[in-house]
Amino acid sequence: MAIRLPYGRTSLAAGDAAQGALEAELLNEKVESLGRAGRRVEEALAALRAFAGETGSVAHESLLDDAAAKVWAFIVQRELCGFRNAALIVEDFAIPGDVMRRLGVVRKGGPPSG
Repeated sequence: MAIRLPYGRTSLAAGDAAQGALEAELLNEKVESLGRAGRRVEEALAALRAFAGETGSVAHESLLDDAAAKVWAFIVQRELCGFRNAALIVEDFAIPGDVMRRLGVVRKGGPPSG
């Protein structure tokens, strides 16, 4: 049995409502994804700041790489959401220059997971 959608204004209104609901769901996912990426940046930077070991050690370098990868992912996510000014997050998150200089750099072992 075939079902025919009604013609006229009601079908357009239903289509507009469905499109609006989909757009709202996509916007919600963007916001949640951006929030998760921001929390990952905060956690990586907190771990880097809390590091009590020697600067330049393997552990310190690993923390720098991890923070840079998470900042890079956050910047990309923000740009996908339409926010283009990355300078704002550098200031808001107080991202160190050592991290900023590593943005986009992928080490031999590949990007850190997380």
